[in-house]
This record gives sequence, C-alpha cells and structure tokens, in this order.
Amino acid sequence: MNKGIAVSIVAVALASAGLGWWIGRAGAPEATGSVAATPQPAEPQILYYRNPMGLPDTSPEPKKDSMGMDYVPVYAGAAPATPGTVVVSPEKVQLIGVRTVKVQLGVLQQSLRASGSIAIDSARQWVIAPKFEGWVQTLAANQVGMSVRRGQALMSVYSPELRSAQNEYLIAQRAAASMAAADPASAASMRELSTATLTRLRNWDIGGGSLERLRQGQIDPYLTLTAPADAVITDKPAVQGMRFMAGEMLLSLADLSRVWLVANVPAGDSAQLALGQAVQFRSTALPGRSFDGAVSFIAPTFDEASRTLTVRVELDNADGSLRPGLYGDVEFTADAGAPVLTVPRSAVLDSGTRQRVFVELAAGRFEPRKVVIGRRSGDRVEITDGLVEGESVVSAANFLIDAESNL
Repeated sequence: MNKGIAVSIVAVALASAGLGWWIGRAGAPEATGSVAATPQPAEPQILYYRNPMGLPDTSPEPKKDSMGMDYVPVYAGAAPATPGTVVVSPEKVQLIGVRTVKVQLGVLQQSLRASGSIAIDSARQWVIAPKFEGWVQTLAANQVGMSVRRGQALMSVYSPELRSAQNEYLIAQRAAASMAAADPASAASMRELSTATLTRLRNWDIGGGSLERLRQGQIDPYLTLTAPADAVITDKPAVQGMRFMAGEMLLSLADLSRVWLVANVPAGDSAQLALGQAVQFRSTALPGRSFDGAVSFIAPTFDEASRTLTVRVELDNADGSLRPGLYGDVEFTADAGAPVLTVPRSAVLDSGTRQRVFVELAAGRFEPRKVVIGRRSGDRVEITDGLVEGESVVSAANFLIDAESNL
C-alpha cells in the first residue's frame, strides 16, 4: 500500500516537470525577442599601449616599464581633435605635476637691474699746474685724501720768472712817475709796460693779495698757491723742494659733494632706458641705505668688449659716504604704461627662433601655440600676439608635454 503511494507521487512529479519544460519552450521565442531589443554598449577598442613617461616605446599588450609603472592604453577614436593637440591621461597629468594659470590683463611694472660704481664728477676736478717754471719751497697739501677749503694754502713756490716780472712792474711804475713831467710820451710808455706786466702776472694766476702788495712796492719772494674750491687731494706728484716746469701738474683736486654713478646696462635691456628715468643705488658696503637719482646721460655708443651701454646718474654726496670706486646694484624704474596680457616666464618655451606655450583646451588636452613676447618684468612676460585673456596655459611640466607632442 505504501509502496504504491510512493510510486504515484513520483509519477505526478515527473509529469509536472515535463509540463513546465513544455511551457518554457513555448514562451522562448517571445523572451528571446525582448532581450535582442536592448543592445549592449561595445567596449572601446585598445589600439596599443604606450610608455607612461612619454618615451618612444609602445606595446601591443599590457606591460610595465623599468620603474614598475603600467603602460597607458591608447583607445581608438582618442586621437586629438585638431592637428598638434596633445592628449595626456589624468593619471599622467597628476604624475608629472602639470599646473596651469590664466592669461591675465594687467600692468607690467618695468624694472631693470644693473651693476654700477661711484666715480668722480669730471666737472668738479681741478689741477694745480703753474704757468711758469720754479721750485716747490714748502708743501702744505702733502697727503692724498686730504680735505682742503677754498682759499687754503696748498704750497709756496719760488720762480725767477715771477721775481723778474715783479721787478719789471716796479721799475716801470717808478720810471713813469719820474718822467711824467719831463717826458710825457716816455711816461705813457712806462705805464703801458707796467700794465702789461700786471696782466701777465694775472694770467699766471697770481692772487689779488700779491698784486695789491706789489702795487704798494712790495715784492713777494715766494708765491703761495691756494685751493680753488672745497675739495679733496686725489693725486700729489709734488714733493717739497722739487723743480717743476711750466704746465707740470703738482696737485689734483676733486669736489666730492656730488658724484657720478656709472652703470653698465646690457645691450638687450638698453631699450628700457630714458633720460630722467628714476634710479636707486644700493651697496652692501652701506647696508640699509639707498640713494636716489635720475639718468642724466646715456652713452651714444656701446662698449664693444662688454656689449653694454654706459649710463650716468648724478648723486648728492654731502656726507661723503659715496666714495669713488664703491660698487653696488642699480635699479631703474619707469612708467608701467597701459595694461597688457602677461603670463609667467615659465609658461613660455623659448627656442631662440620661436616662442610657444601650451594652451589647455580641456582636461588632459593641450594645444601648442606660437606666441609673440614683448617686455619682461620679474617673473612675468608680456604676450603681444597668440593668446587672449582668460585662456589657461601650462606653467609647470610644459617641457614634458612638449616631449609628448614630439611623439
């Protein structure tokens, strides 16, 4: 009885399974048609794999470079939209440290630096060179660097010519006085001779005091030479007791209350110079101090040896701190002018014959573009053609992107 029931149950189960299989077969065509109506997206086709560091090495299958970095897949249809556009994967952009900045419109502050040194103002120099022959009797200005005041005695000299001229004057004066009544014509001739002798003494730079004493009949055996201005002794060939010839330099003096700053500007920066341009001078020998002036002279020719242009600035030196020969830095400033387009200097790839930048078109897409540069100031450079305000240019790792574009 129990065995018969079990057989019946098995038979019913098999019949139910067969019925389900038949129903499934009957609905299969309609289900198949429903699946075919929704197409699956095709995976992008990988053309090849390239070196992650931009080296000229590709592979048809995935691999790693010598540093363990995975080669980057290049997909079909991922070619640049325009010729020359460089496509860099986001991973590589982050890896090589690409940074971009906006092209800005702003004022480009002109600033130029050069080296310079302090020199004596040649218009404030004098030499003591008597116009007659003689000997140095005493020498008061006996040290180079000694400061003297206007009218201060520098030396006394003896000259036979000077003594003879003074005697000639006195003889002519006495003769004119004695012949005034007896022979008026001869007296007039003597007066002319005395006047000529006095003029000759003046031409020899004999001071007024000596001439006044001579008119009173007193002869100075020695002539005192005095300082023509407040100055410093810069050279002293004279020695006490030496003989000198007419026109020989005995002393050289210079007024250092106002000095020259002479700067040598490279030829490439000479276009930024102008008369009256503001200048500031600093030297490590005078820490914390600066001296202001203006360009008073620009040399008409370049120095062929150094390829520089000499510029001169006049500086006040009332305290004497600006000593000739002092070396330092010279900064020229000028009017900034109208706003211009500027980018960082690091954004420009300069080959010497052309200048390029990489413009970011989209994330990972860069276009090399030729630009024309203008003035430079600090870390900024003017762009006169090739860019518009607001565009993004690569300012770091552009050499690596340039290598990528060459591939």
